[in-house]
Amino acid sequence: MATVLYRLGRFSFRRRGLVLLVWLAVLALAGLGAATLAGKTTSSVSIPGTESQEALDHLAETFPQANAGGATARVVFAAPEGTNLTEDPAGQAAIAATVAELNDLGKVAQATDPFTVGAVSPDGHYAYSQVTYEVQGFDLTDDDRDALKSSATAATDAGLTVEFGGDALQGMPQTGITEVIGVGIAALVLVITFGALIAAGLPLLTALIGVGVGIAGITTASGFIDLNSNTTILALMLGLAVGIDYALFIVSRYRHELKVRGNGEEAAGHAVGTAGSAVVFAGLTVIIALAGLSVIGIPLLMAMGLAAAATVAIAVLVALTLLPALLGFAGRRVLGRRDRKGTDTRTRVPMGEKWARFVVRFRVPVLIVALLGLGAIAVPALDLRLGLPDDGMAASDTTQRKAYDSISEGFGPGVNGPLTVVVDGSGSSDPAAAAAQIGERITGLGENITVLPPTPAPDGTTSLLTVIPASGPTDQATTDLVHSIRDLQAQLHDSTGAEVSVTGLTAMNIDVSQKMFDAMLPYLAIVVGLAFLLLMLVFRSILVPLKATLGFLLSVVATFGAVVAVFQWGWLDFLFGVDEPGPIMSLLPILLIGILFGLAMDYQVFLVTRMREDFVHGAPPKEAIVTGFRHGARVVVAAAVIMISVFGGFIFADESLIRSIGFALAFGVLVDAFVVRMTIVPAVMALLGRSAWWLPRPLDRLLPNVDVEGEKLSRPAVREAESVGAKG
Repeated sequence: MATVLYRLGRFSFRRRGLVLLVWLAVLALAGLGAATLAGKTTSSVSIPGTESQEALDHLAETFPQANAGGATARVVFAAPEGTNLTEDPAGQAAIAATVAELNDLGKVAQATDPFTVGAVSPDGHYAYSQVTYEVQGFDLTDDDRDALKSSATAATDAGLTVEFGGDALQGMPQTGITEVIGVGIAALVLVITFGALIAAGLPLLTALIGVGVGIAGITTASGFIDLNSNTTILALMLGLAVGIDYALFIVSRYRHELKVRGNGEEAAGHAVGTAGSAVVFAGLTVIIALAGLSVIGIPLLMAMGLAAAATVAIAVLVALTLLPALLGFAGRRVLGRRDRKGTDTRTRVPMGEKWARFVVRFRVPVLIVALLGLGAIAVPALDLRLGLPDDGMAASDTTQRKAYDSISEGFGPGVNGPLTVVVDGSGSSDPAAAAAQIGERITGLGENITVLPPTPAPDGTTSLLTVIPASGPTDQATTDLVHSIRDLQAQLHDSTGAEVSVTGLTAMNIDVSQKMFDAMLPYLAIVVGLAFLLLMLVFRSILVPLKATLGFLLSVVATFGAVVAVFQWGWLDFLFGVDEPGPIMSLLPILLIGILFGLAMDYQVFLVTRMREDFVHGAPPKEAIVTGFRHGARVVVAAAVIMISVFGGFIFADESLIRSIGFALAFGVLVDAFVVRMTIVPAVMALLGRSAWWLPRPLDRLLPNVDVEGEKLSRPAVREAESVGAKG
């Protein structure tokens, strides 16, 4: 592989004008496709095969008038202090005018009158109208949401306080200034690392081009397939991080080769042949981890994973082709001023080498301290609880949170997350009586459980029961109630002849969380297994890949612990903007495993391939660790700081999933890069010595030699190509 990439690097450097034009054309075409073919994305989460989804599908066929899959909003009215809505004719008239205006809005199927359906709190202070839309939430525009809020003018003019909640209020996730700050920090790190503005600017430029192509491609694809609204944010987050990092490693190696060889084309060839080989395999681990989301059987994750994987693949191609072309335009200006003048005579021992010698010397105590520290951080992970965010986890100053709190205070927390029980009485002799009997059985499952009268379908065979729990949507008691109803299904069928299923937003969230939890271990086994084989191919060793995957497991459990402490327990909530601690977003663990594994293997490949390169060229095992750190530690540290900065910029996003992913990835990279890869890895390799590179002879003969360390670049054919390039 090294020789193929060597030739690709030389070609891109030599034909830089052509390569640049090709990439600009690709960017323009992708942008044109995004502008003309883009479709809508969705914020909904559905998983085929779950009971709640099957119940919705059944309702769509037998009871479409129920509009069970449509978006919903809740308009909450609060009377002025000291007044009572039931005794205020002016307030009642204002609410009636608001409900009438809601019913006149486009896409609204129905808005209920609180005084007709009994949605007034016992003390008369609160009332709410349930608004049901004919379309799903992702079909609503900002104008639709503005119209919803504007409908309350009559009520507010009458002195009432009006707040809005429900999934209809969920808009598209947006990026903000914090993400720009993250990129700015990355630029500063690059300037400090390279000491030259051009060298610092090239990784940013190539990363932005790669991300531009990737995001434009995803936007174009949204016109043909259903994509979640978080897909582009995830691709942006990963594309920026890996794009900058991959270019950083190649530029760093190019600067070294340029000082040694003096010829730009040869320096580009060797940089792409060595560091580029590491980029290819590092990128492959990320792509495997992301594409592996497809095997779980969850369409949402499959689309997000494949879109992000495609963006990473583009980042690798950009680093291997466009970057050496731009290096050709930059020439020796990528070097610092001292290097260009040949006056850099500094002999200071790099900090990375000092740290490596310290770890190698005190490997046992260093290893013990690192493992104990990660173990302590991982303890909160034992309390991991998955769920999907609701209005109760929104910021305290948002209308959604105020509406949620008002409902909880006036009617009880369960009204915020009612369950929909579908009674299919087609096999019952008396469907109406069966629905009533089932409602009585559900009422007896616990205290303060309310079951509203059945709503029959026009054909009379299917009925809907609205069950209001005593607890909130994300409380464990609500989850237990859903399971209790489902545990009764066989008994209810035997006694009534009806089929019972539980659905609704709360039940769907519970099913999604359970599906994600059940998928974690199989997904982890698939990704780790495939990546282990890939790393064994790269390092030609059994123990190095094993150590790499075990180190990743340490990183991921420590990251889970930190995420639980911050987002579930509420530690440091003032710092990370967690207004209401709650269950961890159910999508997060799977995404974290996939993304963090790929990124962790990046540092493993970049750092350990340099160690193997020195070992293959004759260095003793412990000295190879030190020299590997001497050449690679500074760049790995810079890459990790850049990743942390880019991901950290998403911690303060408005979308809770994006915020938690940003924190988890930033913390995970921090732990994996500095504790696992730069502390535990050299300590373990020092303990293993030469046996770290052991590979059974049958495997050694079976595995192809991909030559990541660039050993073949010293062979006669390559030396002849160097001499021809030097003469040219």
